[in-house]
Amino acid sequence: MMINRQNEVNKRQIAILGSTGSIGTQALQVIDEHEEMFDVYALTANNNSKLLIEQARKYNPEVVVIANESKYAEVKEALADLPIKVFAGADSLCEMVEMEPIDVVLASLVGYAGLRPMMNAIRARKTIALANKETLVVAGEIVTSLANEYRVPILPVDSEHSAIFQCLMGEPHQSVEKILLTASGGPFRTWTKEQLQQATCEQALRHPNWNMGAKVTIDSASMMNKGFEVIEAKWLFGVVPSKIKVLVHPQSVIHSMVQFADGSVKAQLGVPDMRLPIQFAFSYPDRWESSFPRVDFAAVGSLTFEDADTNRFRNLALAYEALKQGGNMPCALNAANEVCVDAFLHHRVGFLQMSDVIAESMQRANFIKTPTYDDYVATDKEVRAIAQGLIQS
Repeated sequence: MMINRQNEVNKRQIAILGSTGSIGTQALQVIDEHEEMFDVYALTANNNSKLLIEQARKYNPEVVVIANESKYAEVKEALADLPIKVFAGADSLCEMVEMEPIDVVLASLVGYAGLRPMMNAIRARKTIALANKETLVVAGEIVTSLANEYRVPILPVDSEHSAIFQCLMGEPHQSVEKILLTASGGPFRTWTKEQLQQATCEQALRHPNWNMGAKVTIDSASMMNKGFEVIEAKWLFGVVPSKIKVLVHPQSVIHSMVQFADGSVKAQLGVPDMRLPIQFAFSYPDRWESSFPRVDFAAVGSLTFEDADTNRFRNLALAYEALKQGGNMPCALNAANEVCVDAFLHHRVGFLQMSDVIAESMQRANFIKTPTYDDYVATDKEVRAIAQGLIQS
């Protein structure tokens, strides 16, 4: 039996890269809310074969990809009674995004792994719903140039960049005076530097406002996530770094703001729920109804703001420095950070030590002013080895 998609010709065909992660699972909830508008064409996971199988049996996609090739047989056997094509490996992931029926690719893979499939999706002229900020951190110039060349829209899914995108709708680019990126401050917002020396992985994973995957939650606690968002904003919105300011906003109700040349400010507000920016990226340029929670302003009471502290949270300063240097330095920043976060999650490096390793790795990296894609690949490999060596020494 073959899947008959002729009757679903008006539905948007969605491929979810990283369907078992936090963003992927919430995207499927959005699709459940609007099942008459979407069809899940492809689901992918890295290691979580069990959940991938459950999702595939529920949504009956055309294609499933498990990146970890050792789990291919398990997934293939579990779906043998369904007309689903099962593939494995990174190359299959890159080939899948090029499939003709796909309309939208939700890029929600974690880290550097999302770069190559996203570039392939752009070349195949698929609309990109971007939740993987590392792709623009690592290779922002190449990715945005490619998107312009193929006239492919990149719709931000990060709550902050979705907020900026919404604030800029209908506004001339030259009128933007400043982008105000809000940050919750994470679980360590009020901690002293002495307390941060003793911060544990378990404490860092207790984010006060957002439900996210482990890697993003650690990045949020260290403020690297906000540093990445500064770099991402530069490429998404074409602004110079001096026009991007980070404000700590503990309530996470204002997701970001834009200040204009006349002094007026637009803000986008909502509950801290990633389903809202996911749905907006899927429905753009329309805005659809949803059953998701609304802000109770009386219950919130007040909205407060603080300047970001780059002394206690050095990763934010390192991100600005990488952006200032340009070239392959943001790629080096990301590679070192991925190694450090993994080490921190496995209790092999301290919370503040992560910044020391990242800074030293950036200093030792071979700087390339105008990198090619191959240069980015080489830089990623080089800096991961440097960071691993520093942690083990």
